[in-house]
Amino acid sequence: MYSVGDKVVYPHHGAGKIMKIEQKEVLGRLRDYLTIQILHNDMTVMVPVENADRAGLRKVIEADVVDRVIEVLRGDPTKMPKNWSRRYKHNRDKLKTGDIFEVAEVVRNLAVRHADKGLSTGEKQMFGKAKKILASELMYARDFTEDESNAFLEAVLEDIHVDGVPVADDPREPASVV
Repeated sequence: MYSVGDKVVYPHHGAGKIMKIEQKEVLGRLRDYLTIQILHNDMTVMVPVENADRAGLRKVIEADVVDRVIEVLRGDPTKMPKNWSRRYKHNRDKLKTGDIFEVAEVVRNLAVRHADKGLSTGEKQMFGKAKKILASELMYARDFTEDESNAFLEAVLEDIHVDGVPVADDPREPASVV
């Protein structure tokens, strides 16, 4: 199912590239492992081939799916729990799925909330992690460098509006008119 060189997404860490597939003996049992290099955080992950699906491993989206991801990012925010701990759990559960559209929804909702009301410390960390995970997949899907992918995502997020005001501007201040 997977080959060396495949670009894959590991839900907890983002997109990476399969560097090797090798057999290893662990606890007296010989198993095949995928060694995945996660570029954006300089991490190497080893996943047993037999557990890849259960771990949520999947191939990176195709380039044509990126437009649908951007539509999600630019869409209206979804209703979220008012209680920050419930909201945090809700978003964490969406990130765990590894689904690109769920990740994009979390990024969008946190971007809007950040601009509108601010984020708790935990939500700020989640927002940063979710953006990195999303940018890492966009990097492989669009054949960007890491910097290009981050800049692309930030540019899309700048176009998001809260009540007619761009997220990049402070919603408590009038929008600048050019």
